[in-house]
Amino acid sequence: MTRRLIALFTGLWLYGFSMAVMIRAAVGLGPWNVFHQGVTRIVPMSFGTVTILTGAVVMLAWIPLRQRPGFGTLSNILLVGVSVDVSLWLLPEWQSLPVRLGAMVLAVALNALAGVLYIGAGLGPGPRDGLMTGLVERTGLSVRLIRTTIEVAVLATGWLLGGSVGLGTVVYAVAIGPLMQLMIPFVSQWLPGFDAMTKRVEGPAADPRAAGPAPADVGCGGGPARPGP
Repeated sequence: MTRRLIALFTGLWLYGFSMAVMIRAAVGLGPWNVFHQGVTRIVPMSFGTVTILTGAVVMLAWIPLRQRPGFGTLSNILLVGVSVDVSLWLLPEWQSLPVRLGAMVLAVALNALAGVLYIGAGLGPGPRDGLMTGLVERTGLSVRLIRTTIEVAVLATGWLLGGSVGLGTVVYAVAIGPLMQLMIPFVSQWLPGFDAMTKRVEGPAADPRAAGPAPADVGCGGGPARPGP
């Protein structure tokens, strides 16, 4: 549990920091952040405050979907918003285009790492992830279709509100999935979240371990346990 809590809080704070770096790069944001930035154009609130309020509103949509928040869900709503506001206060505005492009690439990589850490902790999905999994469970549609529909709708709304869409938006959309997939094997042997997420969204048959002998899992004491016979 100590390991999972460290991964959760590190991941959530790093997630907010990566969002702030992406904002300072000023070459386009990910879909949800385009929406958050668009809202800040029309209401006198900080980016972090809008992020927190959006997360809380999205979680209300869990009620008809019969989703249950976890400790990680509530932590996500609060900590990411605080992190992004603190990071924006600390980070300067960069004028050089090469520096901004480099910062954008770094932000996408950090965002992927942050997502792998907080999802891997397995202490509850973020409000936006929970909305996706809830809709998948209730509609029977694919994760790809539900995720794409949500993000296109959010991106279009944010763009209409004045959020920043650009090269960074495209890079984020194309790279975030493959980067997370690349990083998952490095943390899945220490954190249980991805096994739980696979079973939750796709059912036990999607768990690759169901087809063969189980590899070593994380034991109760925090270290690898011996595989069963």
